Amino acid sequence: MADRLAILAGAGALPRLLAEHDPAAFVVTFAGTANDVTSNYEASFEKLGGLFKTLRGQGVSRVCFGGGLVRPALNPLRFDATMLRLAPRLMAAMKTGDDAILRLVVEIFEDAGFEVVGAHDVRPDLLAGNGLIAGPKPKSDAMLDIARAHDILAALSPLDVGQGCVVAGGLCHGIETLQGTDALLEFVANQPLKGRGVLLKRLKIGQETRIDMPTIGPRTLRKAAASGLAGICVQAGGALIVERPIVEALAKDLGVFVYGEDM
Repeated sequence: MADRLAILAGAGALPRLLAEHDPAAFVVTFAGTANDVTSNYEASFEKLGGLFKTLRGQGVSRVCFGGGLVRPALNPLRFDATMLRLAPRLMAAMKTGDDAILRLVVEIFEDAGFEVVGAHDVRPDLLAGNGLIAGPKPKSDAMLDIARAHDILAALSPLDVGQGCVVAGGLCHGIETLQGTDALLEFVANQPLKGRGVLLKRLKIGQETRIDMPTIGPRTLRKAAASGLAGICVQAGGALIVERPIVEALAKDLGVFVYGEDM
């Protein structure tokens, strides 16, 4: 099985959907990361050399990252020889934005002889399309908020901050940071919005897409509705929608739109 795929699983439904699509894939989970996929091997970020050796032994040539991963608390006393060699580069990258770290991770895996593929390469059917995806048609004020949110995230792209923001009535009510979309929506839920508002999720300009593409699913819909938002806009061809049948049903039931837009 010389061309075997390894799924490096983070949190959420995406790793399971990838594994269901390729039952022969070798599924790697990480200690301390909750997920709902059956693991073939639990890895440690502190022992990348052991992970690489295991992947080669399993005939893996391609790796795909799927699901959310938080920045690990690394203990240098537990580093293997590979991590000791990589530590200076990784520690420097940890002081930067997510995209810089993830580009380095891609480089490390490629240097180890693995091809890094995106979740959208394995499951292109999960990519958001253009136009109305689910729920009611966005109203004109929502479209204005989407345009405003786009301008905000485009301006922030060079700072490598986040992939999402909430705009209501032309005002920015929150920016996605290291804490992620859930934390953003929980913050917004405790604010009075000027109008119902929208969540926009899009790629940063020039972002590495193979390892961290914007993703929404049923949880995002529920939190958006609980925050009083009119809907969610995602980048057409630049965002993933997981568990789409559930998303479509929720959008209808909750009266929250899901809209894809070229950006």
